[in-house]
Amino acid sequence: MDSILYFDQAGPANTEAVVRCVCTRLAVGDLGHAVVASTTGRSARSLQQALAGSLVRLIVVSEHAGFSGGDVQRLDPGIRAELESGGATIFVGAHALSGVERSVSNRFGGVSHVEIIAHTLRRFGGDGLKVAVEVAVMAADAGLIPTDRSVLAVGGTGGGWDTAIVLRAAHQNSFFDLEVREILAKPRQRGRAA
Repeated sequence: MDSILYFDQAGPANTEAVVRCVCTRLAVGDLGHAVVASTTGRSARSLQQALAGSLVRLIVVSEHAGFSGGDVQRLDPGIRAELESGGATIFVGAHALSGVERSVSNRFGGVSHVEIIAHTLRRFGGDGLKVAVEVAVMAADAGLIPTDRSVLAVGGTGGGWDTAIVLRAAHQNSFFDLEVREILAKPRQRGRAA
């Protein structure tokens, strides 16, 4: 792709356009993996349906239990079963760019190195860019995507998707080897419309 798809506002209203953008980029044929953030699984299901017949391996990364409180894991069990039966790999785990460090900051104040990285990514592309990078690191740590070649990663702001990138992922212990190689779609503003 030679151009970036920009959205006036961040948020889930951009999901369908991101799905089309991702399908267009994956049709080039040089990427074998797509790693996507999906809290409930609905956005991932839309992409999986659009990619029907594709050889691209779809990895869906969802929020860990308790992210929104209690012991709740928000990935819909029915959608999870659909995704898995369609060949997607599901990963649920601690967030690479917060994890225990957020708990320490919440309890004692201050900010951690990891939170500074997360906030820096947000300055360049909002929550969607931070999330896309984060799910790629999480998937790499789980051994679900390679770190020696480019993959496609998708994230969003407040549900749904508004950002798609191509990157060379890295593991948490080699995070600074990560390279964002292409920005396919992103919002012009960091926050969602009021």
